[in-house]
Amino acid sequence: MNRIAVADAADPRLADYVSLRDTSLRTTLEAEHGLFIAEGEKVIRRAIDAGYAPRSFLLAERWIPGLADVVARHPDAAVYVVTETLAEQVTGFHVHRGALASLHRRPPASMAELWGARRLVVAEDIVDHTNVGAIIRNAAGLGWDGVLLAPRAADPLYRRAIKVSMGTVFSLPWARADDWGSALPALREAGFTVVALGLTPDAVALDAYVDAGVPGKLAVVVGTEGAGLSPRWLAQADAVVSIPMFRGVDSLNVAAATAIACWALR
Repeated sequence: MNRIAVADAADPRLADYVSLRDTSLRTTLEAEHGLFIAEGEKVIRRAIDAGYAPRSFLLAERWIPGLADVVARHPDAAVYVVTETLAEQVTGFHVHRGALASLHRRPPASMAELWGARRLVVAEDIVDHTNVGAIIRNAAGLGWDGVLLAPRAADPLYRRAIKVSMGTVFSLPWARADDWGSALPALREAGFTVVALGLTPDAVALDAYVDAGVPGKLAVVVGTEGAGLSPRWLAQADAVVSIPMFRGVDSLNVAAATAIACWALR
């Protein structure tokens, strides 16, 4: 084990872990250095088992035994051992799970790599990392084959998205669309029926759409909670469906709505 005790929060060797709650800083830093951060033993294991190579580990003493076998598989990766107080000073939050790892990103998948799927979730401009992580977790847990993200959607490998997804970002195939304007026509050319979740006047109730017969190759498209899907993507869909609602509620959180649609259309 390449164990290195660190006692100074300003130690430059901890640069990968600085200010993890600062989204703008982390986006720039992680893109520039080709890294992402995994938090917690379970998520770190899932990332490494999926083939992501660690740059380093940041561990409190009491968490070392639980990850000893993982660390042993990567003897060249530094293991920075810190107190939990120091970890909080560096990262900007209390590291409840006591373990962090910095890992190398891999080249992103192309959208064409998803064409062999039967069931895809397609997310337009969902910029909230929590929602992106939850959507991926829902799709994975409910048996869907992958997630396609619009170019402006949040990064699935941002720490918060990874945490909410429970590491399913490492096991469920996902990719970014090459181009926002042509993404849905490309899906249709690949044989998918494109079904949008929306609140348009002509939207079909989800249960009625299911009763009419679900297509064999299907992409369900979801948008932001405020504006919903763009008019262009709604117009390009083969059908628009809505989840019947009650008690004056017009819609659900996008991750919850995605889960319902994935279950109904599975």
